[in-house]
Amino acid sequence: MTIDEIHMRRCFALAEQGRYSCRPNPVVGCVVVKDGKVLSEGWHQVAGQAHAEVMALEQAGADAKGSTVYVSLEPCVHQGRTGPCTQALITSGIERLVYAMQDPNPLVSGKGLARLRAAGISVDGPLLLVEAQALNPGFIKRMTQGLPHVRCKVGMSLDARTAMQSGESQWITGAAARADVQGLRARSCAVLTGVGTVLQDDPSLTVRLENYQDLQPLRVIADSSGRTPRSAKTLQLPGKVLLACGVDAAQWLQQQDVCTSGLQAECTVVEVPMLNGKLNLRSLLQMLAADWLCNEVLVEAGATLTGALLQAGLVDELVTYIAPALLGDNARPLATLPGLATLAERVKLQFIDVAMVGEDCRIRSRVLNQH
Repeated sequence: MTIDEIHMRRCFALAEQGRYSCRPNPVVGCVVVKDGKVLSEGWHQVAGQAHAEVMALEQAGADAKGSTVYVSLEPCVHQGRTGPCTQALITSGIERLVYAMQDPNPLVSGKGLARLRAAGISVDGPLLLVEAQALNPGFIKRMTQGLPHVRCKVGMSLDARTAMQSGESQWITGAAARADVQGLRARSCAVLTGVGTVLQDDPSLTVRLENYQDLQPLRVIADSSGRTPRSAKTLQLPGKVLLACGVDAAQWLQQQDVCTSGLQAECTVVEVPMLNGKLNLRSLLQMLAADWLCNEVLVEAGATLTGALLQAGLVDELVTYIAPALLGDNARPLATLPGLATLAERVKLQFIDVAMVGEDCRIRSRVLNQH
């Protein structure tokens, strides 16, 4: 491993420290090195506050002159809620910049690197590109495709059943698996479920990890006909809730002011186009990316919505918690996937990793059938 790779991997580790707090911005880490010694480190902590480069440069002070700066993402060149990092780097008098990947944001992409080169700074990269891309899958997808990274979480038995025929499902998996899911929620910009799950299980959809209560994701309910009751637990908790309804249902709910008073949640009703009598899920995800700046969406839903997303090619990753139990033929399946008649039509997956979480097994899979 080269010296440059060692320092860049440190940038990746630093970037992870902003995982739960800097959305909708990407996670970024930075290391300042001079004469073989690390002068300072930084990472993007909170959206709207100092970026990783600025944090590291402020710590290094005047010693940053003549240094090499390592950063996991191309420095920004535009004025947003903070000033451009390229100008801070130039002003500090750095000699060399090593970057892991170019910024996919069209406001920045390649322009930050060009600005640094024009200022006489030596620029090297990309370095460890694949690892750098893995840090920000949602931000990259939102910037390049106008869609969030969609991660479906499912808890099931060994025979791939997610609930008894009656709908009883609490709890198939153990406490450790449920705690692990809290981490998935905490890193997500939004948690998406269907109205059927709301009516059956009445979930909160909140992050309950200590010290993360103020970092709640947007809670989204796909509800084409506007059946979500005012008594739903998720509406009685602080935070933002989005009721994604068909046009007629949304207009009716808005006229009735159903979600504007007497609720703990800040509830918004939005109209989503219909497709074949159901919500157009691609349109919903595009809305979450464009209007709500959602990088990563966690789906915690029943077989119908999970299956619809999979068949529409809208799922990037499947996180499956498998309990050591069998629920039988009449129990409910992981996903409703009508119309599959041949192996050629199957939903193809690629295993990412397998781990034990308490008494359960967690399998992360990449979904290959994307449209």
